[in-house]
Amino acid sequence: MTPDEFLTRILDPGLQFVASIGGPQPTIAARRFLLAVALQESGPNLEARYQNSPAAVPGPARGWWQFEQGGGVNGVLTHPNSQALAQTACNRLFVVPDGAACWRAIEGHDLLATAFARLLLWTDPPPIPTTEQAAWDCYANRLWRPGAPRRNDWTANWATAQAAVAANPLRRGARAARRP
Repeated sequence: MTPDEFLTRILDPGLQFVASIGGPQPTIAARRFLLAVALQESGPNLEARYQNSPAAVPGPARGWWQFEQGGGVNGVLTHPNSQALAQTACNRLFVVPDGAACWRAIEGHDLLATAFARLLLWTDPPPIPTTEQAAWDCYANRLWRPGAPRRNDWTANWATAQAAVAANPLRRGARAARRP
């Protein structure tokens, strides 16, 4: 999938969904950051819905943003800033608001995966980073904290995200689909 397709088919509907349940409104900064993270975590062709994809035995991370059950999933479900919105998202999307259920669901449920990625970003007190280095620090040291960070890939992923967001302005009021 191209970054442009990802923005219009996955990320923007998910961000609109989060806003529709009382979460933060979509912004250029959130779109750019979350697209860069998805590129970093799921590859430049945005193809890995599970860790080690397409291996027969998946690793412990799921979804475009590669959430682990005891890491990002648990963090979003329990953090004071995201807990209520995560529960609302789960209820609206017919997913049990439980770590194991959410972890399994985000592999194929794009609205839930996007909601969890945006809510994880919502838990970070500083403003959403707008420069490559600040975004890297947020991704690598505060929120995702990957085991194999791959700093060299981040520069290209950030540039790709920057270009895609610039080429695809956010359409206000676009309705989020119920299912991916």
